[in-house]
Amino acid sequence: MNNKNTNLVLILITVMASLIRLLPHPANFVPMGALAITSGLYAKKKWQLLLPLGAMFATDYFIGFYDVKVMAVVYGSFLISAFIGVLVSRNKNLFTVIGGTFAGSVIFYLTTNFAVWAFSSMYAHNFGGLMTSYIMALPFFGNSLLGDFFYVGILVGSAEFAMYAYRYLSLGQLAEVKNRV
Repeated sequence: MNNKNTNLVLILITVMASLIRLLPHPANFVPMGALAITSGLYAKKKWQLLLPLGAMFATDYFIGFYDVKVMAVVYGSFLISAFIGVLVSRNKNLFTVIGGTFAGSVIFYLTTNFAVWAFSSMYAHNFGGLMTSYIMALPFFGNSLLGDFFYVGILVGSAEFAMYAYRYLSLGQLAEVKNRV
């Protein structure tokens, strides 16, 4: 697939992920982590970070902004997921995509819950409070994990299908031209 078509697919995926985040959904069952992984896998270097962060910022504008320090950690965790996507792209297969998705989900859970513990008064600022924050967030982690795997399947599957279809159509058109000659 040429760069123009790849960019179009990535823009469509980003718009789709953003719209899904704005629709009613179970807590944390959204495609933003999957978008970060997908961007890292397929986008050109300058877009790998811009697509997930732009989608987050645009949707946060409508949903509402929150504590800047926590927000910075959330956005940072998506940057890490995009970087994981870049690493996975070097040896992309089913197992590395699954492993990268799982790693992104775990990093999001660990970093964002640490930030909530560290930057809010919701939990006591001791080891017990930190562990309570992680325990209380387990249902959200479950939803994040399910959402990330579900949406990575859709987004990466869509991107791979688009690339396969483009190659198939290009080869078919090439064969058709050769048959005419």
